[in-house]
Amino acid sequence: MASSTALISDTEAWKDLKGHVEDIKKTHLRDLMTDANRCQSMMMEFDGLLLDYSRQRATVETVDKLLNLAKAAQLTEKISRMFNGEHINSTENRSVLHVALRAPKDAVIKADGKNVVPEVWNVLDKIKEFSEKIRSGSWVGATGKPLKDVIAIGIGGSFLGPLFVHTALQTDPEALESAKGRQLRFLANIDPVDVARNINGLNPETTLVVVVSKTFTTAETMLNARTLREWITAALGASAVAKHMVAVSTNLTLVEKFGIDPNNAFAFWDWVGGRYSVCSAVGVLPLSLQYGFSVVEKFLKGASSIDQHFQSTPIEKNIPVLLGLLSVWNVSFLGYPARAILPYSQALEKFAPHIQQVSMESNGKGVSIDGLPLPFETGEIDFGEPGTNGQHSFYQLIHQGRVIPCDFIGIVKSQQPVYLKGEVVSNHDELMSNFFAQPDALAYGKTPEQLQKENVSENLIPHKTFSGNRPSLSLLLPELTAYNVGQLLAIYEHRVAVQGFVWGINSFDQWGVELGKVLATHVRKQLHSSRTQGTTLEGFNYSTTTLLKRYLETSSEPQM
Repeated sequence: MASSTALISDTEAWKDLKGHVEDIKKTHLRDLMTDANRCQSMMMEFDGLLLDYSRQRATVETVDKLLNLAKAAQLTEKISRMFNGEHINSTENRSVLHVALRAPKDAVIKADGKNVVPEVWNVLDKIKEFSEKIRSGSWVGATGKPLKDVIAIGIGGSFLGPLFVHTALQTDPEALESAKGRQLRFLANIDPVDVARNINGLNPETTLVVVVSKTFTTAETMLNARTLREWITAALGASAVAKHMVAVSTNLTLVEKFGIDPNNAFAFWDWVGGRYSVCSAVGVLPLSLQYGFSVVEKFLKGASSIDQHFQSTPIEKNIPVLLGLLSVWNVSFLGYPARAILPYSQALEKFAPHIQQVSMESNGKGVSIDGLPLPFETGEIDFGEPGTNGQHSFYQLIHQGRVIPCDFIGIVKSQQPVYLKGEVVSNHDELMSNFFAQPDALAYGKTPEQLQKENVSENLIPHKTFSGNRPSLSLLLPELTAYNVGQLLAIYEHRVAVQGFVWGINSFDQWGVELGKVLATHVRKQLHSSRTQGTTLEGFNYSTTTLLKRYLETSSEPQM
């Protein structure tokens, strides 16, 4: 058993994979895909989902070696430690228990010796009761009108996850019916343009504002909250705040000081990281206000189904584990630093931006959990667009430029099917034709010989040749209901954790976001003193001084 301070790259399993890369370099997916037994062994089914990773640059032997790496990294023990509430986020001395947010009522999940599931359900029940009051119109605003429009203020994890789920549910028939006559908007950016866009067309009399900030001190969120408080009080008076603003926070003192009734504050806990918080009040409250709690509960159940699979399924059949190991293989062994997330569903257009944070904030680390500099690269550069939009944007590079492993996500049954008379296929079939074709185009490519047979002119053959051998995987969902959205979220959350567990890093802190904030404080002080007292710029390098000077000279901000 490796000691906790050893790096995974020092293990025999890692070195074995390093040597194995040479064998894989001699293979081509064109040939690997002819082996039906190999392909069959690389397909997994669970709870209606089908994962096919046969188009990864891997053999059955590669997968065995990756499973050995998982054992060397004590992966199953690390997964158990997470579910048991141990303080695996060691730099902040916290448990990591987003799985408790969607656990069934009778589950037992402990943090510091105490079962947290009853607390979670207390908040969920409170959200259910409150959202029903708002939706039924029994809770009204200051002028007696029902609150049909919601603005949720939050940034990062308090915004990207809820926005992804909201966008995915907007066109789901059940959710759509539940949301009739209601609007949900998200205000994240400190840019006043974002405020202007959010309040455009809304009436303060019918608007409820949800302020999401664990500490109630997040700079961007609190400035936006004060801005919307001003918007409400200017129209309806100071006493309207308690009727039109609620909070998702643990700092009840600051909530009350702000003017919000602490009874209308919905708690979450230190064992929930921001980017893993969509299943807490952070996401569940705004989403329940829009769609009703029963729809959101299905989303939580979908995530919980994957949690149970992740916790109890042997690693060789465990979908998040296999996905995580393949990502480690692509990044640390094959040297592919990026990953494209390509959902063939417009409803999933905000999925890649959410996973970008979940993955890059979690695994963008340069030292091991024990603080040792890593001699290998971790983390992935995540990006993506829904198909087929992405095909007309960046697929050129994926097919003929750099190698970027791709995740293709497809849906069997469309949320909004259209069949036009006289068309060869339905609109959804047209979309899915591309979902099935693209992975093969990447894997097989097109050879000069094939082009010659097609009588392509000699000078164009190099330009029309596709090298192929470009890895991808396909995930097929039966439909896109709230339940399936929950499944998809949990698969990616756990996949990211698996990568971090194998790399031996802390996927649950984010010290890298701090430095820029500290430096911004110096700039903020300088802007204030320059505008109010005309003080000269001090303490900045030549470059920043020049830019600040230009900004102060030409910006038309009012003098304080």
